[in-house]
Amino acid sequence: METELPEDQYRIPLGPSEGEFRDRGSKFVAVLRPVRNEAEALAVQEEQRRAHPKCNHHCYAYRLGPGPDRWRTNDDGEPGGTAGKPILGQIDRAGISDVVIVVSRYFGGTKLGTSGLINAYREAARQCIEEAPLGVRTITTTVTLEFGYALMTPVMGALSQLNLEMAAQDFSERATVTLELPRSQAAATLRSLKAAVAGVYLETVDDDYAVDGLTVSVETDG
Repeated sequence: METELPEDQYRIPLGPSEGEFRDRGSKFVAVLRPVRNEAEALAVQEEQRRAHPKCNHHCYAYRLGPGPDRWRTNDDGEPGGTAGKPILGQIDRAGISDVVIVVSRYFGGTKLGTSGLINAYREAARQCIEEAPLGVRTITTTVTLEFGYALMTPVMGALSQLNLEMAAQDFSERATVTLELPRSQAAATLRSLKAAVAGVYLETVDDDYAVDGLTVSVETDG
C-alpha cells in the first residue's frame, strides 16, 4: 500500500518509459514522458507521429500539476472513448501527474471492436507506467529576501541556523537571496527566519512581523 503524501507533494515519473501490447496482429506501441505543460505533452505526440509514420492513430492522455483539473485525452480517430480515456484511467490508477502517455497503433488487419481497443490502449499504458521510475514533486513557495549589507551577518547566520539552502543569490548594490520552501512549511519557516535575523523570541513573530531593512516577497508554485 502506498504511503499517503503530504498535501504539498504528488507523484511524478522521473524519466521516460515504453510499453507494447499486441492483439490479433495489431501492435500498440506506447511511450511515457514526464512533462510540465500542454505544449510539452503535444510535442511528444508529434514526436511519435514522426517515429511511427505507418500508424494512423497516435492516441494520448496527459495530466498536469497537483490538482484534478488539468488533463486531456485524445482518441486521434479511434472510436470515441476507446483510447484516450483508458490511457488516462491508468495514469489516475497509478496516482501520477506531470505525465503524458502516447500510444501509436499498427493495424494488423483485424478489427478489435470497442472492448478490444479499450483493453489494448489500457494495457499498453499500464506497461509504460510499470516500467517508469517514479518519484515525488514538492509544491514550493519561493521566498525572496532583499536586504542591505548591514544585515548580511544576521541573515546568513539565520540561514545556517535553520539549515536553509539558497536557491539563488545576488550580491550587488543590495543583497538578494532566494529560498525554495515546501509549501506546508513555508509560513512557519519564514517566522523562524525573521525571529533569527531580528534576534527576538519566536513567540513575538507573526505573519505580519517586519524586520527593519529586510524586504520579503513570497510566491507559491502550482
